[in-house]
Amino acid sequence: MQTNFSKSQLDDPEVREAERILRRCVHCGFCTATCPTYVVLGDERDSPRGRIYAIKDMLEKGLDAKPEVSVHIDRCLSCFSCMTTCPSGVDYMHLVEIARKHIEKTGSRSLKDRLIRRALAEIVPHPRRFRWAMKAAPLGRRMAGAFKALNLPELAAMVDLAPVEAPRSGRFRGPGRASPTGVRTGRVIMLAGCAQQVLRPEINDATIRLFARGGIDVIVSAGAACCGALNQHIGREEEAIKAAKVNVDAWSKEIAKGGVDAIIINTSGCGTTVKDYGHLLKHETEYAKRAKDIAAMTKDVSEFLDQYDIGAPKRWSSLKVAYHSACSLQHGQRVTSQPKSLLKKAGFTVMDVPEAHLCCGSAGVYNILQPEISGALRDRKAANIKSLRPDIVAAGNIGCINQLQRALDVPVVHTVELLDWAHGGPIPPGLENLAQYSTNVPQPKHSVEDYIGA
Repeated sequence: MQTNFSKSQLDDPEVREAERILRRCVHCGFCTATCPTYVVLGDERDSPRGRIYAIKDMLEKGLDAKPEVSVHIDRCLSCFSCMTTCPSGVDYMHLVEIARKHIEKTGSRSLKDRLIRRALAEIVPHPRRFRWAMKAAPLGRRMAGAFKALNLPELAAMVDLAPVEAPRSGRFRGPGRASPTGVRTGRVIMLAGCAQQVLRPEINDATIRLFARGGIDVIVSAGAACCGALNQHIGREEEAIKAAKVNVDAWSKEIAKGGVDAIIINTSGCGTTVKDYGHLLKHETEYAKRAKDIAAMTKDVSEFLDQYDIGAPKRWSSLKVAYHSACSLQHGQRVTSQPKSLLKKAGFTVMDVPEAHLCCGSAGVYNILQPEISGALRDRKAANIKSLRPDIVAAGNIGCINQLQRALDVPVVHTVELLDWAHGGPIPPGLENLAQYSTNVPQPKHSVEDYIGA
C-alpha cells in the first residue's frame, strides 16, 4: 500500500510504525473472508482492509478520530483471524492498537461511553472489586429491562453475563507456592488472572494439581496482577503499560532466584498480551530487555504440557469433546494442535468445530461494549458446536467459556480441567452427571491444599 506521510510525521515513532505496517498491505482482500464482523455485517468498513484504509486516512491527514471512523474500529474484536489469513504478513494487531490509542486521545466519545469504559477498567482487572460486582449482579439483573429501555445495552449485557450462581471460591489464589509432594522436576510462574479467578478459580486449581503431580513447583508471584489486556484493547495504553511493568517487576524477582522454566498462562487472552510485552514496553528503558525476556519465557499451559511428560491418564473416558479454539490462542499465539493432542492422549474423543476460525464474540469485554454483534457471533458458534452433538466443550480462555455456556446445554470447561480429571483430579464443575461415562475412577488423592508450601 502506498503511503504519503510527511517527514515530520514520520519523526513520531508510532506513525513510523504504522507506516511500516500499512506498506505491507497489498489490498488482496483475503482478510474479509475470515473477519467475523465482515461475515456478520457484510460492510467493507467492518473488515480489516476497510479499517486499514480508515486508519491510513486518519493518520496521514493528522485528523482527530471521528465517530464515522471510531465506530468501525470499536467493532473490531482483535481476534486476529485476518493475520492468520494475510499472505503479506500485515501486523494488524499493532496497527489497530495504534488506532485505538489515537481514538482515545483525539476522539469525542459520549459521556455514557466514557463512563462505561472507565467502569470496566476500574472493576474487571481487580479481583476484589470484580468479586463484589458479581455479588451485586442479581440486583442489576432485575433492572436489565430498564437498562435496555434507557438505551443502556452495555449495562444490560454486563448483568446478563454475570453467572446466575454465587461467585465461586477457589482453593488457591496466591501469592504463594504450590509444591509437589515428590521429586521436583521443574519450576514455573503462573499468572493467577483477574476475572478468571473470580468466575472460575477451579482452572487455577486444576493447573496447580496437574503440574504438582508432575513434580513442578507453581509460583504465583507477590505483586503480580492483571496482564493489561483489557486496558490495551480499549485504547488505554498507559494503564496497560503500568500493569505490564508491575508484572515484569514481580516476575523478575522470581527469575533472579534461578530455575524458572517458564511463565505459564492458562487464559489465552492474557497469554497473547504477555507474549507481546517486548513490544508493549520497547520504549521503556528500564523494562525493555526484561519484558522481551519474559515474553520469550511465556507459554500457554497447553503449549508447555505438550512438551512435558505428564504420564498416562488414570481415567479413560468415552466422552466426545468439541474443542473450541479461542482466537487469542489460534490466531494470537498460533497454538493450535497442542490442546487437541493433549486431550486425545488423555483418552477423549476430540471433534473440530465447523468455522473454527471465527470468533465466539467474547473478546475480552467486547460482549459488553458490542452486545448485538457479540450475540450474533455467539449464536453462530453455538449452532456449529451443536451440530457435532458433543458431551462437553473444551476451551482455553475464560471469556469463551463464559460466553458459550450461556448458549449451550452441555458443559463448557477449560482444557486443563479435563486433563486434571483424566490424570486423577476431581471432576470439573458441571460434569458430575457424566462421571458414569469414565472408567477406572479412583477418588483424588490430593487436594490443592496438599500442594501448597511455603
